[in-house]
Amino acid sequence: MHIIRVKDYDALSEKACNYVVNQIRKLDKPVLGLATGSTPEGLYERLIDAYRKEKVTFKNVKTFNLDEYAGLEKKNSNSYYFYMKDKLFNHVDIEMNHVQLPNGDVSDIEIECSRYEKKIREAGHIDLQLLGLGLNGHIGFNEPGSSFSSRTHIVELDVSTREANARFFDSMKNVPTQAITMGIGTIMESKEILLLVSGKKKAEAVKQLLEGEISESFPATVLRNHEKVTMIADEGALSLVASLPL
Repeated sequence: MHIIRVKDYDALSEKACNYVVNQIRKLDKPVLGLATGSTPEGLYERLIDAYRKEKVTFKNVKTFNLDEYAGLEKKNSNSYYFYMKDKLFNHVDIEMNHVQLPNGDVSDIEIECSRYEKKIREAGHIDLQLLGLGLNGHIGFNEPGSSFSSRTHIVELDVSTREANARFFDSMKNVPTQAITMGIGTIMESKEILLLVSGKKKAEAVKQLLEGEISESFPATVLRNHEKVTMIADEGALSLVASLPL
């Protein structure tokens, strides 16, 4: 795992933007795996700015999002489809038929999961997968105990995960209890992974990621088995790590 230390969240977002832009420029038809939540918002703001300054085009980019809440319509302001349009897609030149998210508002979740896996395979798998790090080590919505070989599936959200996301909802009771997520096996088939981690509240998770046993009890540790992972982390997130891996 290659680790890039930056000063703060702004520096993290800028470094991540440069990384993603370089990836888009390098490939004829890049396939990006995207994430939601608060961590990538600064990255998306800078990607929009780079597009407006004609430093990058999304015309040939295809995207697959990590996850989506179960039971929310696309138009729901808390859906990740809505989030992605609001934070990125509405502001760049991406073709919306190149955009893929799991559909959480379906009657048969299992069929939807299979459909999503097939779409990823047909795209030739993901060139660069963007990830955040959950306090309990989850990646995507793969909670502790998730199989390292799992594919896209329905998950019961851990209480700590729901509490962390409650700030986006009117109340805790409105936070969905289930989500569709890419499986860890699916994520690990990505050709390259970019992990973004910011703030002291993530310091314990980063320490466990880098120094703990590789175990399904802390899903993110599996990333140490991937041949091409870059983590961009700020000083707060790295504050409990004595020394960085070479």
